[in-house]
Amino acid sequence: MFNYKNKVVAITGASSGLGKQMAEGFAKCGANLVLLARRVERLEASKKEWEEKYGIKVLAVACDVTKDDSILAAVSAVEKEFGHCEVIINDAGGEKGTGTPLLDFKKEDWEFTLNLDLTSVFQVTKAFANLMKKAMANGKQSYGRVINISSIYGLVGNTAIPTIAYHSTKGAVVNFTRGAAAELAPLGITVNAICPGYFYTELTTDTLNSEYFQAFANQSVPMKRYGKEGELNAAAIFLGSEEASYVTGQAIAVDGGYTCI
Repeated sequence: MFNYKNKVVAITGASSGLGKQMAEGFAKCGANLVLLARRVERLEASKKEWEEKYGIKVLAVACDVTKDDSILAAVSAVEKEFGHCEVIINDAGGEKGTGTPLLDFKKEDWEFTLNLDLTSVFQVTKAFANLMKKAMANGKQSYGRVINISSIYGLVGNTAIPTIAYHSTKGAVVNFTRGAAAELAPLGITVNAICPGYFYTELTTDTLNSEYFQAFANQSVPMKRYGKEGELNAAAIFLGSEEASYVTGQAIAVDGGYTCI
C-alpha cells in the first residue's frame, strides 16, 4: 500500500515548514514532486537533494498563489513536464494581524488573510482539478486527490491568542473541502482536509517555546507536547493514496488530542 512510484504530487508552500516536510514524506514513498512556492531558490535546493537521495524527479516552480496567472503558469509547467498530477496539496498560507482583538482588527489584514488562506485554495484546486480531469480523460492518470491544509483553528476557537481572520479562513477551508468533495466525486477526484495542531516550524518555534505557550499546550493538548517534524506526513500520504478512494469530504485533525476535549 501507499506506493507512489510514477505518481505526481504537487505541494504549495513547499519551501519550508509543514509543506517541505510533507513533500519529503511523499518522496520517501517514491512520488515525483512538484514544489510550488515564491522562494524558488529553496525549492531548487530541495530538488537537488531529493532527486539524488530518493531517485525521483522533482519540478521546482516559482508560484504566488495569490496571483491567478502564476497559478495557471505553474499548472502549465506541470502538464508540460509530467502530463498528469495525482495529488495537489494546498499548504501555502499566512496571516496578518495575529494577536489583534476582533474589535481592533483591520479590514486590510482581514482581506490579506482571506486572499492568501481561502481564495488561493479555491483557485489552486480549480486549476489542478481541471488538469486531473483532462489527464484522466486522456488515460494518463486514474484518480485525483486534493488535500487542503486547514488548522485546528478551523474547527474550534481558542483562548491563547486572537486570530479572528485565521479562524474564519481555516473554517471556510473545511467547508470548501466538503462542497468541492461533493462536486468532484463523480470525476474520481477526492477532496479532504487536514487540520494540524501545534507543530514546530521555522515560523512557530519561538512562539511555541515561550513560557506562556508551553504552559498553554501542557494544559490543552492531551499528549502534552507539540507535533514533531514528519508527524503530519502519514495523514497526507494516506489521503493522497490510491487506496483512500472512498474517503472524501473529511477534515482530519492531527493535533495530539487538542480538539477531542
